[in-house]
Amino acid sequence: MHVTTRGPIDGPPVLLIHGNCSSSGYWEPLIRHLPSGWRIVAPDLRGYGASEALPVDATRGLRDFADDVAGLLDSFGGARPVVVGHSLGGGVAMQLLLDHPDSIAALVLESPVSPYGFGGTRDLDGTPTTPDFAGTGGGSANPDFVRLLAAKDRGTGEQASPRNVMRAFYVAAPESFGADEELLLDTMLSTATGEDNYPGDASASEHWPNAGPGTRGVLNTLSPRWVNLSGIVDLPVKPPITWIRGDKDAIVSDASFFDLAQLGKLGLVPGWPGDEACPPQPMVGQTRAVLQRYERNGGTFREIVYDDCGHSPHIERPAEFAAVLKEVVGAARVRQ
Repeated sequence: MHVTTRGPIDGPPVLLIHGNCSSSGYWEPLIRHLPSGWRIVAPDLRGYGASEALPVDATRGLRDFADDVAGLLDSFGGARPVVVGHSLGGGVAMQLLLDHPDSIAALVLESPVSPYGFGGTRDLDGTPTTPDFAGTGGGSANPDFVRLLAAKDRGTGEQASPRNVMRAFYVAAPESFGADEELLLDTMLSTATGEDNYPGDASASEHWPNAGPGTRGVLNTLSPRWVNLSGIVDLPVKPPITWIRGDKDAIVSDASFFDLAQLGKLGLVPGWPGDEACPPQPMVGQTRAVLQRYERNGGTFREIVYDDCGHSPHIERPAEFAAVLKEVVGAARVRQ
C-alpha cells in the first residue's frame, strides 16, 4: 500500500481516506490549507494510486479496504487520529469505526456513501427493493466510462470520458478545480479496472434492470447485499461525527444520477417499474436517520451543508472545510 505522509510524527494525527475513482492525491487541494505541524497520513486504497491492485472480496463488504487502512492506526505513536473519509472513503471510515472504535478520536464524513450502501434500498431503514438487490454492484456501472477509464482517456470527445464525468459530477462547478484539474484527473485515471477491482463482476436478475451484484470488485462492496454500516449506532464507544456535504451533490443524494432507479425514473434507463416497486434510494435521508440514532444512543454528530457545492466540499470549499477540520482536531486534542 502506498501512503502519503506529511508533518512531524508527533503532530496531531489525521488519517485521510479517499473515495472511489481517485487516490490520496485527491486530498492535495485540502492539505495546502492544513497546519504544517499536523501528522497527515493518506493511503491509496488497494487498486488506486500507487497501491497494488489486490483483488477486492466484495462478500466482506468494505472490510478489505478497512483492514488495509487499519494497519495505519498504529503509525501515530499511540495517539488516536481524526479519520476523514470522502464518498466511498466515508464508508471505509464507518467500517473502520465499527472494527476499531477505541482507536479513533473523531470521524469526519464528507459526502459519504449511505450506511446501507449504494442503490437498491427504498426507505430510511435500508429495506431492499428486491430480494436479490437488483440494480446494485458491478453491473450498475456505465460500460463506456469503464472502457475510457481503462484506456486512461484524457479527452472530452465522448460524453462518458473520465474528464467529463469528473467535471459534471465530482463538483458543482468545474472551475473549482482550477490549476489542479490535471492532478485530480491523474488520481481518477489511477483506478485499476476489471472484475477484481473497478467496477467488479455482476450477476443476472429476474428483476429490473436485470442485473444484480457480484462477489468481486469495488461497486459490489457498496451493494446492500454485502454492506450495512448502521451498526455504528450500537457501539459502546462513540467518537463524535461531523458530516459535511454539498447541497448540489449529484452522486450521493436522494436523487443520485448514479442510482439506476433515479435514472429509470427520469426515463434514461428503459423499463423502470415505478416508484412503488423501485424508488430512488434516499441516501441523504438514510445517513441522517442513522446518525440521529447514533446520537440517541449516546453519540454526537453535526451536519454541515454547503450551498452551491457538489460532491467534493474539500475541493470546492477548501478553506471552510479546513476550518471545520481544525475545530474537530482541536476538540479531539482536548479530549485526549
